Amino acid sequence: MNYREEYRKWCESPVFDQETKTELLALSDEKEIEDRFYKQLTFGTGGLRGVIGAGTNRMNIYTVGKASQGLADFINTQTTCGSAVIAYDSRKMAKEFALEAALIFAANGIKAYLFESLRPTPELSFAVRELKATAGIVITASHNPPQYNGYKVYWSDGGQIVPPFDELIISKVNEVEDFAAIKKITKEEALRKGLLFNIGEDLDDKYISTLKQLVLNADLLNKYAKEIKIVYTPLNGAGNLLVRRVLEELGFENVWIVPEQVAPDGNFPTLEYPNPEDKKAFTYALALAEKVDADLVLATDPDADRLGIYAKDKITGKYVSFTGNMSGLLIAEYELSQKRERGLLPENPKNGALVTTIVSSKMAYDIAAEYGLTVIEVLTGFKYIGEQIKRFEEAKLANGGILDWRKNAFEYEFGYEESYGCLVGTHARDKDAVVAVMALCEAAVYYRSQGLTLWDQMQNIYRKYGFYMEDLKSLTLYGTEGSAQIRQMMNLLRENPPVVLGGLRVLAVRDYTVSMRKDFTNGLQNMIDLPKSNVLYFELENNGWCCVRPSGTEPKIKFYFGVKESSESQAKNTLENIKESILQIFK
Repeated sequence: MNYREEYRKWCESPVFDQETKTELLALSDEKEIEDRFYKQLTFGTGGLRGVIGAGTNRMNIYTVGKASQGLADFINTQTTCGSAVIAYDSRKMAKEFALEAALIFAANGIKAYLFESLRPTPELSFAVRELKATAGIVITASHNPPQYNGYKVYWSDGGQIVPPFDELIISKVNEVEDFAAIKKITKEEALRKGLLFNIGEDLDDKYISTLKQLVLNADLLNKYAKEIKIVYTPLNGAGNLLVRRVLEELGFENVWIVPEQVAPDGNFPTLEYPNPEDKKAFTYALALAEKVDADLVLATDPDADRLGIYAKDKITGKYVSFTGNMSGLLIAEYELSQKRERGLLPENPKNGALVTTIVSSKMAYDIAAEYGLTVIEVLTGFKYIGEQIKRFEEAKLANGGILDWRKNAFEYEFGYEESYGCLVGTHARDKDAVVAVMALCEAAVYYRSQGLTLWDQMQNIYRKYGFYMEDLKSLTLYGTEGSAQIRQMMNLLRENPPVVLGGLRVLAVRDYTVSMRKDFTNGLQNMIDLPKSNVLYFELENNGWCCVRPSGTEPKIKFYFGVKESSESQAKNTLENIKESILQIFK
């Protein structure tokens, strides 16, 4: 792709508006021009994500239009009466991109259900199934920095697109080579033809009602919810109204909202990075928590599918952060213990599934064993957890509605991933921070009735299952040079896999690009029954592990680490040794 030629086309073609041309003609940095035009913004297996701006390698109405036209073309190969639900969060240009997509769908004869204002991503997943839509999209860049936006695609089951639909949709998007070929009608015409519908509070009511049906200890909520003090920040995103509503309806009266971060704002003025994984995102919330003596401090990311938490340690009086693994496992332990107590697990518990990802804490296996459940491990990304729910339902239907783990006919019990996402229930097919807030606060009430804080309970979990600790290190490498560096790093590890990491022997390596596991102790190889992906996974002795993969949404290479030790200090030491050892390879 000749970036200079593409730049000239955008500056001169009547297809592009004057605002776009003015932005491009003002550029003087050749590297900036190259970065904007050296490639098409990749429509990957989940959709688009990129920096907002003019150019083929940017998020703008033209790249969004191309993606929407390709998706519309695919929908029309699958049905003659297609429909799509469109949601968006607080990102810059999110509302404009959402309307652009809706009008392109309408121009292609596809009914477009557009949320009247910003909504959480999990509600989009819920709405696709509730409205029996063919597909759905949400305009969001999740937890990325303010200059980003994105476009995530969902299919009729409410889950993000997975094989084979992802590649088929990508193919259709790539066939749209001429921006002038994108169909579009006006909003007025779409409304007149009955192809554009606004949705809002009625869907909210159904969503919240469905979540509340998942409550396990309504009596304790009535008794203790008003005692729990909660500070919550939506980080200027889409979680504010629905998170506050579900807490209020469950009886939580003492909820304080961080005033500086309550209004939707794609500039995220108080944040470097609107990510609940980042401790800096809690600066304002923790200050407010100290002031009101809160028990819990909660933060949801801009599209409200991730939840970060701090809980007070009553011994030290300090607020302690929970990793995504910790909060996910705490919710899992609570939900499963209460289900078992009420006889809500399958008669043969093995027919119940706990679904997790290859880079999440291995404590999931111990918790599943405690409750007799089967663990299903999938690739990184919650879409693969959502896919399992669909598979369970299909297998159960094929088995006459009867559960049978030997035929993959499982009952979904819980799913979580390390990146601060989990799902209680099957109302959505993606991680859901709104239901996670509900479940976590319900757990806080239950443990309060036992004289425990959430931090006390987390320590009990470690004592019960062993001290697991995990970490993530990301290296950001921008542009064409960065992409080449990431490829070189992955190739180096493939061609010369380490035999020792952090003083621990490497027992086996899994290369998911070829779906193969090689055991270094006996030289045997066996196939991995998961989709191919650019991932390397090193199994270490003493329950240690390390996983390396390029990010699918950012210019990063990610290193994941996990250990199990008998104490926190031992776990920290072992984890640091593994981390230093693998990063040293690239120095």
